Amino acid sequence: MASSGGNTAVIAALAANLTIALFKFVAWLLTQSSSMLAEAIHSVADSGNQVLLLVGGKRSKRQASAEHPFGFGRERYIYAFIVSIILFSVGGLFALYEAYEKFKDPHGIEGRWWWVPVAVLVGAMIAEGLSFRTAIHESNAVRGTTGWVQFVRRAKSPELPVILLEDLGALVGLFFALLGVCLTLLTGNGIFDALGTAMIGLLLVCIAIVLAIETKSLLLGESASRENVARIESAITASGTPIIHLKTLHLGPEEILVAAKIGISAGASGEQIASAIDEAEAGIRAAVPTATVIYLEPDIPRSGSAAAQATGTLPATESGQTTGNDGGVQQ
Repeated sequence: MASSGGNTAVIAALAANLTIALFKFVAWLLTQSSSMLAEAIHSVADSGNQVLLLVGGKRSKRQASAEHPFGFGRERYIYAFIVSIILFSVGGLFALYEAYEKFKDPHGIEGRWWWVPVAVLVGAMIAEGLSFRTAIHESNAVRGTTGWVQFVRRAKSPELPVILLEDLGALVGLFFALLGVCLTLLTGNGIFDALGTAMIGLLLVCIAIVLAIETKSLLLGESASRENVARIESAITASGTPIIHLKTLHLGPEEILVAAKIGISAGASGEQIASAIDEAEAGIRAAVPTATVIYLEPDIPRSGSAAAQATGTLPATESGQTTGNDGGVQQ
């Protein structure tokens, strides 16, 4: 997915959260509602998270160096992982702590400013709804027919899934806060305000855990999507070149490393081998433009694997038994 779409959603969410945080803090100062304080801290945490996503996107565009020959594409994954930690600690754990304090000393919302939390929360829901709509629009442009759960789990660019979960969590959290505040106003019992705060905290902890799991997988290194792997295989085998072994790895959201061992005839000359490698590389780049680093190693397939060669891919058990040197050819 293109980073520009993710940045649009990030900037929209940042603008919304900065504005909302200010109003929530004002409402908390006027009413001392724990739900409002939890929501204000939630918005501050989200704002910081969006800044981190923008910083990660900018730093990932640095040129490769001798120490980092494959570039800095994974910076975006690192900053997304930091976002999950902040959401868990600053957002979720703080809300749970605030709920605990309110449970020990529950008090209602009194005074002439009783209406402020309700007005702020309704306004915040409208603003978050607009931000969420932007994130959905940007996500629809890249997810195709993929379901939302699969999109969050399989997306290689972290920005849109993070913003989608944050905005969804913000809307649900605002509903919990509004429910707690309204029940407190109707009954005069501050326990409902504390309950709303606790529900916000549990929600943020759950979202943070989901984000941490998904970004950890990206940090460990995920292969290209099934669709891209299929395109790469088709590009190599289009000219009749069999694949002995193929591996892919995302160096960044829009950078894929392709490493393949391809079958070459036993009597092929050096010129024929180079031509086959060049043709395979050109086909891969045309089929998957994000395949930025390609290593192709020629080898002679074992005898007795004609059926596998006909399909273009040899069994994995044979790939480890082929002969040939360990050096690859980078194009």
